[in-house]
Order: sequence, then structure tokens, then C-alpha cells
Amino acid sequence: MAKRATSRKKTSGTRRDPSRLRRGIRHVVRRVWQALAVSLGLILVWVALYAIVPVPVTPYMISQSWRHGGVDRDWVPMEQISPDLQRAVVAAEDANFCLHWGFDMGAIRDAIADGGTRGASTISQQTVKNAFLWQGRSWVRKALEAAITPVVELIWSKRRVLEVYLNLAEFDTGVFGAEAAAQHYFGVAAADLTPVQGARLAAILPSPQRRSASNPGDATRRRAGQILDGAATIHADGRDDCFAN
Repeated sequence: MAKRATSRKKTSGTRRDPSRLRRGIRHVVRRVWQALAVSLGLILVWVALYAIVPVPVTPYMISQSWRHGGVDRDWVPMEQISPDLQRAVVAAEDANFCLHWGFDMGAIRDAIADGGTRGASTISQQTVKNAFLWQGRSWVRKALEAAITPVVELIWSKRRVLEVYLNLAEFDTGVFGAEAAAQHYFGVAAADLTPVQGARLAAILPSPQRRSASNPGDATRRRAGQILDGAATIHADGRDDCFAN
């Protein structure tokens, strides 16, 4: 009988204390929330900083620099980028850029209806990806892009979004931004691009490695012609008001 009582006493001593377990769970949850709060704060500071200073470098630029031994890039303000290129890129990539808050729900519905065979990313989403994230199609990156895009739309002006996009977009292997692209293809400053040149630069996006703006094939020429018409349309109906001078 004595041995049996001792055995019961040892067994009860090894049981977990429910209150201690609950404290442990609360501690972990608190730490998780603290980490999330710190991450959110850092993202807000990062986004706010890029609202006023040029983006110094991006993860993709770094990878391209390692791969090709350097990149060609020269940041210029919006005032030094041809309005014809501005309108051409918006017409080509996101005609409703001035009308949405970062996501074009109509384009997303159309993409879903087409079985996901067409893209629905807005210029705002592409800017977030280029400035803050990495290339690729992982769900993690897409989730971060979806989370950061509304923050950017809240803090930045539409003009700033387009300015950053035009300075970060890759127009040829290792050639980033409107100024470097204008010099690379046409030997002129971004401010001096003609409507046709601007349309051709927009036409090679988003696959510039397979296309040339200075020596376009038939498909690129046709695409540039469509973009010229689209740029004229958004200028006429006011869909360039949010970024036009």
C-alpha cells in the first residue's frame, strides 16, 4: 500500500501546470505581435523614406549586377522624363492607373476569367515589387506585395509611384530606368524622347531581353502603334491627370 501511494504521488508531480502552459502561450503570442508591430513600423518608415528620396538600389539590381558585372542606371526626377514616355508606359501597363487604389479589380476579374493566362498587376504593384521585394512568383512575395501596395498608395502620390517605376524598370539586360534606356537605345536624354520612341520603350516591357526599342521587330512595331493610340486616348479623356505636369 505504501509503494502504491508513492507511485501516485510521483505521477501527480509530473503533470503539467495548466496555468504555466497558458502563460507560456501568452508569452509566445505577445512576442509574435511585437515582432509584427516592429516589422510594420519598419515597413512604414521604409515606404515613407522612399516617398522623398531616390531608391538607391533594389534586390533585382544587385542580382543583375552580380550576374553581369554591373548595371547601367541613372535616376532622374519626373520633370526630366518625357511626358510621352510617361503616358506610353501607363497606356501599355495600366491604363486605369489614375482610377484605382493600387489594384485594378476589373483586370483581376478578367485575368481570373481567362484562367490566369494574362497578368493583372498594376504599376503600383510592380513598383512595390521592384522597390521593396524580389522577382519571382512565390505566394510569400505576392502576399507581401498585396500588403505593401495599399501602404504605398496611401503615402505616395500617383506621380511619385510612376516616377519610381520609370526609374526602376529594366529596359534591357542591366539597363534600369528611363534615362539609361533613352541613352542606351536612342542616344538622347529621357526628357527628349519623342512619342514614337516613348511608345517603343513601353512596347518592350515587360520582356525587354527579348525585344529591342531601337531595332524593333514587326510585333514590337505593332505594339508601339497600339500604345501610341492608347496614350492619346488617356490624354484626351483625362486618365493622365494624376501624373501629368
